Amino acid sequence: MSGLKSTGVACLFAATIPAANWLIGNVGTECTPDGPCLVPVGFGLMAPSGVLMIGLALVLRDWLHECAGWRWSAVAVLVGGALSFAIAPAEIALASAVAFTVAEMTDLGVYAPLRRRGLALAVMASGVVGAIVDSVLFVWIAFGALDLSIGLAIAKIYASAAVAAWLWWRR
Repeated sequence: MSGLKSTGVACLFAATIPAANWLIGNVGTECTPDGPCLVPVGFGLMAPSGVLMIGLALVLRDWLHECAGWRWSAVAVLVGGALSFAIAPAEIALASAVAFTVAEMTDLGVYAPLRRRGLALAVMASGVVGAIVDSVLFVWIAFGALDLSIGLAIAKIYASAAVAAWLWWRR
């Protein structure tokens, strides 16, 4: 893939991080003062509204791994995390940066070895693992509790499942 296209995917991925952090404080069906804005994600669960962007982020991260390698993804996480501090409260930006960094390393550990067995499998498995790791860390660091992590993880897994199904069908 061309360097220009890789740069574009990296920029899109990096942009999802501050966009998600902005959503958490500004958009949702329920917004609490000094707390997150929430959206319903099914099964009677709610999640911070940033999940509307993070499902896309997980998919873009795998696409970036595919077209340019994990180093580009790591740089995009750093850039997105730094931008988050300019538009989101520090605790949200810090939680996001830590969760994305750890989830990125976890994702790499799952995606890279499974990629040889099939792209759809790698996307789905790394998406599930990344969603769980990211959700638990983010909610714990940002809000000091885990009560929103299940809804957050499930909502993120929707995006990975949709892309994995499309990739499987497309092959």
